[in-house]
Amino acid sequence: MGRRTKARECAFQILYQEAISGEPMGRVVEGFWRVRSGTPQMKAMAERLARGAAERAAELDRALAAAAAHWRLERMAPVDRTILRLAAYELVAEPDTPAAVVIDEAIELAKRFGEADSPAFVNGVLDAVRRQVRGGAAAADGEGR
Repeated sequence: MGRRTKARECAFQILYQEAISGEPMGRVVEGFWRVRSGTPQMKAMAERLARGAAERAAELDRALAAAAAHWRLERMAPVDRTILRLAAYELVAEPDTPAAVVIDEAIELAKRFGEADSPAFVNGVLDAVRRQVRGGAAAADGEGR
């Protein structure tokens, strides 16, 4: 597993723990790194993604609600909702990361942590978010190769 993949997994776990526990992000991050190790670069990326997604949760939730036809955010499984928030944040705030990479990584998280139908659900919602925030077809930003 690559450093960026590990960072995304850690970011997901941090965000999920924050959502479920209701603890402040700072406390969650501090406790998380007491039991998990990683390189300084991996930790920095994980924290940047988790904190960014948490800080912009309301904005991200609006984008996800618009993209998730027939699904209210509060009815989504907490794991799926957390994966979607994390990936939506990366699509919105990290434009140098190709959308296909963000979506593929989110699908892998859904396979690992979600239910059987989570990967397809995550893929569909994130593709709609990608069209909203980055526009056009996937090949438009060099991802169709």
